[in-house]
Amino acid sequence: MSIQHHIVDENKHYPWESHYPDGVDWRASIDIRPLYHLLDNAVLHYPKSPAIDFLGKIYNYDEIGKLSNEVAYSLQKMGIAKDSKVGLLLPNTPYYLIFYYAILKIGGTVVNYNPLYAERELEHQIADSDTDFMVTMDLKLMQNKISKIIDNTRLKKIIVCPMANILPFPKNILFPILKFNQIASISKTDDRYIWFKDMIGHGKQPEPVEIDPHNDIAVLQYTGGTTGVPKGAMLTHENLYANTMQTALWIKTSVNTGQNSQMMGVLPFFHVFAMTVVMNMSVWYGMKILAVPKFDVEDVMKIIDREKPTYFPAVPAIYNAIANHDKIDNYDFSSIVFCLSGGAPLPEDVKRLFEEKVKNKCLGEGYGLTESSPVVSCNPLSRIKQGSIGVPFPNTVIDIVDRDDKKSLMPIGEKGEICISGPQVMKGYYKREDATNETIINGRLHTGDIGYMDDEGYIFIVDRIKDLILVRGYNVYPRQIEEAIYLHSSVEECVVAGVPDKKRGETVWAWIKPIDGMSVNQEELEEFLKDKLSPIEIPRKIIIRNEPLPKTDIGKLSRKKLLEQENLDKS
Repeated sequence: MSIQHHIVDENKHYPWESHYPDGVDWRASIDIRPLYHLLDNAVLHYPKSPAIDFLGKIYNYDEIGKLSNEVAYSLQKMGIAKDSKVGLLLPNTPYYLIFYYAILKIGGTVVNYNPLYAERELEHQIADSDTDFMVTMDLKLMQNKISKIIDNTRLKKIIVCPMANILPFPKNILFPILKFNQIASISKTDDRYIWFKDMIGHGKQPEPVEIDPHNDIAVLQYTGGTTGVPKGAMLTHENLYANTMQTALWIKTSVNTGQNSQMMGVLPFFHVFAMTVVMNMSVWYGMKILAVPKFDVEDVMKIIDREKPTYFPAVPAIYNAIANHDKIDNYDFSSIVFCLSGGAPLPEDVKRLFEEKVKNKCLGEGYGLTESSPVVSCNPLSRIKQGSIGVPFPNTVIDIVDRDDKKSLMPIGEKGEICISGPQVMKGYYKREDATNETIINGRLHTGDIGYMDDEGYIFIVDRIKDLILVRGYNVYPRQIEEAIYLHSSVEECVVAGVPDKKRGETVWAWIKPIDGMSVNQEELEEFLKDKLSPIEIPRKIIIRNEPLPKTDIGKLSRKKLLEQENLDKS
């Protein structure tokens, strides 16, 4: 069904339309289908093209499609039906693609889990999401936690996927021998455990299930949202399919798009950014995904040099780690057409240094959030504006709204809250009607980000509302301070936050990790920042750390974790 979403005013001309990249129609109609159609389409058009390369073992789209259909049939036989919640506790492996599309095909809902979650976090999400089935691997990293919580949760079945089975020869033979201490001991008599091998090989197809893309939930994606409390964003088939198509339309302006292209799969598929931009979009175009189960900077550079990927989405901390690696000159990055930075603000100095070191002007910044499936805007490679998150994606309207009355639009160039309308905006938070109503107001998704739009429709983020620092009643934005600190040649990582202060309300602190082999101190930095920041913005305290600053599960710097470490968390 072709849908021209109501948010696009046919009679209105938006500022970005006159400056949109060639070859992309902002008003394009998007043909909405159930999300599993992405894999069916790839199997139909690119059956023998490689779908995923996992540590040297390659599966083509026909193989992934066949395994996914057999798994879908077996899931139905296990009692998984429409609206059943099935957890994926998996790293980036072929298993993720196989189960993701199988669950969607039979009308189930995927619930993404981070394999690094603690037992307490797993228990909370299982209960909150109503997850009854969990797909995971035979590794102790995951199984040890599952075995401790299974009796205390609603879990009915655990589907176990062996690591050795997806490795190429001879790794598949050597892994159980050399890495036996990583493999969990799982009872063969406990009928709650189902083995992957028992779900495939029968050649049968699942019973068809009718999917309503507009209403049926494809994925429950957990997020802190705009309030910091973990909630399940209900992403419908329409939300995720539309965002995949929006991304595909956008990326189409790059050369080599399609089955001869390769996607660098560093970001974990269980994160919404990777799920849409790395996995779903690659499957739609029939690309090969170079799956990396765990980020290691030198391993990633070796893969890029050897395999010549076309696209490399990542978070700023990953680009920063590569740019500052002492062996970067040994590797060739010339194959990369587009690096899409997301998940966190991209400091201008990180972009400059990365492009300088890899000798490739390829890094553009996009913007999104879990509640929008996730991408809402991006810089066109043909015209990147420094410090901007670009222009709205096709069929997406971005408004800058008055933070107080939540209705009035701010004039061009004036700051307000960034709000989103579009087919990718979530249905709401699972079992959280109050939080949904606080976040989706007058049809707009309120992001909690402060920003402004210029006269060409480019959006600039100033900061998060919740990260805003109030010093003697004045608004101080951590991002602006971090940008200034990153200009110092010795700084590798930086986080700025507000700390309670009796006299000032809050005061500015900064945490800094210098580049290995270099040093910096508070006095030197204060002098360096004098002509770059106002006196109220210069950090009153600078903490130098020799170890990396804390990061989230996708590798972006985490202000929250750092403040928790320092016993200064304000949430």
